[in-house]
Amino acid sequence: MDRPTPPSYSEGVKKYIDRANQALAARGRDIARARKFRFDTIAVHGLYTATEAIEKNQGAIIEPVFASSGQAYRDSDEMEAAQSGLIPTWAYIRIQSPTLGYLEDTLSLLEGYGLDAEVGCCVYSSGMAAIENLTDTLLVKQGNDPINFVATCQIYGGTYQQFNVRKMQERGIEVRWVLDSNNLDEWRSLIDKNTRFLYGELPSNPGLSFFDLKKPIDLAHEHGLPFIADSTIATPALLRPLCHGADVVVQSVTKTMSSSGTGAAGAIIARKPIVSNVNNDGMKADLCRYLHEYPHRDQGGCLHPFQALSSMNDLRTLRTRVDVWCQSTMKVARFLAKHPAVMHVNYLGLEDNPLHELATEYLWLVDAEHDERYGKPVNRYGHLLSFRVKGGPAAARKVFDRLQLIMRVTDLGRVKSIATIPSISTHLQQGEESRKMAHIPPDLVRLSVGAEHPDDIIADLEQALAAAKGF
Repeated sequence: MDRPTPPSYSEGVKKYIDRANQALAARGRDIARARKFRFDTIAVHGLYTATEAIEKNQGAIIEPVFASSGQAYRDSDEMEAAQSGLIPTWAYIRIQSPTLGYLEDTLSLLEGYGLDAEVGCCVYSSGMAAIENLTDTLLVKQGNDPINFVATCQIYGGTYQQFNVRKMQERGIEVRWVLDSNNLDEWRSLIDKNTRFLYGELPSNPGLSFFDLKKPIDLAHEHGLPFIADSTIATPALLRPLCHGADVVVQSVTKTMSSSGTGAAGAIIARKPIVSNVNNDGMKADLCRYLHEYPHRDQGGCLHPFQALSSMNDLRTLRTRVDVWCQSTMKVARFLAKHPAVMHVNYLGLEDNPLHELATEYLWLVDAEHDERYGKPVNRYGHLLSFRVKGGPAAARKVFDRLQLIMRVTDLGRVKSIATIPSISTHLQQGEESRKMAHIPPDLVRLSVGAEHPDDIIADLEQALAAAKGF
């Protein structure tokens, strides 16, 4: 959108504004062109075109890393136009970098794939930094009444800590936990005039909870509130909440998107505009631009350009990786479900999972119908599963300690298979009572299936589970 040119600006400043408007118009054409591509093409190219490579970056076919802390300007007129917000600028690495911009373009196109609406993105140094910046921006007090927000209790342990400790205990901002995310009446009962947003994670980590996404989204909008969806486990290869009406998507880009595991990154992807009862028209019109210009700039959770490029390189194969990993995970889940030492397996792809049918409505491999291997829509259920070993926590730890190929790591979404016991790692700090509320028992083992051959993963599990025979 062209910015108005106030008559008080000099002819030199106006010259830069005119030049910027031409660049913005060209960018709009590039976005329109990119939105016609298939998902894989977007993942590979984003908005980085051959023209940009040749004319700006000496023909580099891969997006360049701008390893610079600041941006130089041609003269005082350009600096004034940039710092006044009249032309696109990155200015300083804490605010933005062209390399980060390439990643943001790709993420916004992927999350908005199939959506007939404008989408923005703002990337951060981690998923937790993204969640903090987003939620703090929406948790604005208007009047004297205490404010609150509503969230599913089955969420990542770090998110739970941020909500329950950092916000509620330390700052007095009430988080109202939804115990049954498929009970719309429970969602409804927790909303009042001081609620600022609804938040849900699906599938959840580590319990693989899932809910009928459209229903709480519609409920949020009935009350003039935004719905935020953490879709880290699914990624846009399987689920794009914006296409179901969500206002904002949170991604821990650290995980499956950046499967090589070389660093951390987070992202906020939002439609334009979002629904909100916060009295801030600029924020509602373009949330991610507002985040860039104010909260992100002021709080400093910036992503390093080298990590932005690393994440982009991993993203280029996202759909193919997710497809293969999901198939491997299904094979592993079926093995575990039949093993005599395993008490329970939680995987949305198993037909006896109570949430299987609901997950089947939402989790689809993107563009499978355009893939000659399939030629029709195909369900995939993710690369994360959890299981409980017979014999209780002691047996679970013994099995866990015997793993040889599968690494004992608190992370997930890696190219290598990794496992953890959430009650002693990712969800340790939230306490036993809160873990019970979120259905995270002490004998639960979480497994993130990677790119190894599934037979080798199964063989490692089989030898480890032999330890449970004595319980």
